Amino acid sequence: MADLQPPVLSQDALSVAQLELGVNPNALAIRRTFDPVAHELDATFRLTRFADLKGRGCKVPQEVLTKLLEGLQQDDNNGQDEHAHFMHMGLATPRIGIGMDSSVTPLRHGGLSLVQTTDFFYPLVDDPYMMGKIACANVLSDLYALGVTESDNMLMLLAVSTKMTEKERDVVVPLMMRGFKDTALEAGTTVTGGQTVVNPWCTIGGVASTICQPNEYIVPDNAVVGDVLVLTKPLGTQVAVNAHQWLDQPERWNRIKLVVAEDDVRKAYQRAMDSMARLNRIAARLMHKYNAHGATDVTGFGLLGHAQNLSKHQKNEVSFVIHNLPVIAKMAAVAKACGNMFQLLQGHSAENSGGLLICLPREQAAAYCKDIEKQEGYQAWIVGIVEKGNRTARIIDKPRVIEVPAKEKDGELW
Repeated sequence: MADLQPPVLSQDALSVAQLELGVNPNALAIRRTFDPVAHELDATFRLTRFADLKGRGCKVPQEVLTKLLEGLQQDDNNGQDEHAHFMHMGLATPRIGIGMDSSVTPLRHGGLSLVQTTDFFYPLVDDPYMMGKIACANVLSDLYALGVTESDNMLMLLAVSTKMTEKERDVVVPLMMRGFKDTALEAGTTVTGGQTVVNPWCTIGGVASTICQPNEYIVPDNAVVGDVLVLTKPLGTQVAVNAHQWLDQPERWNRIKLVVAEDDVRKAYQRAMDSMARLNRIAARLMHKYNAHGATDVTGFGLLGHAQNLSKHQKNEVSFVIHNLPVIAKMAAVAKACGNMFQLLQGHSAENSGGLLICLPREQAAAYCKDIEKQEGYQAWIVGIVEKGNRTARIIDKPRVIEVPAKEKDGELW
């Protein structure tokens, strides 16, 4: 597997790649917008055209996936004897696997567990460097959903589109790899290998692994009646990236131009990129401080899909009810103007590298939200409650939409 080798690039290609990175590649504010012409590419070059599906739109539908995974679940049940063996050794270490954000595998050595996840998706933004950052943040998010804050190692999975010219490949691929690597460094980890192939569609993702003691992760099954649900990033990323692509498609743009201006779409796209590239690491760290009872990250199955999956794994007879939906400004109106094709307010719209949905004790939730805003400069929201029920989740008929940000500020993204 550890065969990830960067393509051989000319010095010109490397110089061109550096154009995009600026002095500090982690600072979105000082980066230029990706300009194909500056790289001697055609002005109409769009990374998102190298796949027919966008981002988390690549996921197999949840109900289909559940059925497909039944065989694996049955095989996993055969591991119960092994699990009993670990318990017999005095290692009360849970095994977490199919259907959860990350797998947790007890090791033979002294109460340690391997926590591991893998993920990849197709391009959803046209800036290759930001696409790399988003892909890496998305992989790590599954660790953060378990309250794990350290990743010991990462691998990168990359597919270069067969439809790319050599010039396009030599510009785009190093930028995607650099974005992925920079976010890994930001997370305190490194990329040590992976796999690179050619494929009709471009893909990028990876594997994140860490070795944990039991107190370093939070098993997501302890929600109790009276808990509240907190969300750490706004919804609407899939709507924003689609709306931005429609700026080049008059027949699509005509459907939404009555409810949103071009500048609004461009700003929503910038906000979506900023949100998707942001790590959920601080959110995970604060889960320990404020005694979280479990969490999941909101990605391809949408807010409701992931809430339902989390509710099914609870030990107690509880259900989740969601009342509030924080959404990137103007994107709820865009979603409605599209004839509800995204089903954003129903919780079915795919998110990309979304926030954590966390079950917190009621008395701790407000302090959690205040603390994360103080540390990160970004809001988190109380979006629902945990009540007695049969391990289901639902969004009320008319949820309150919270526009994010509530007010526009000149020169500020949020």
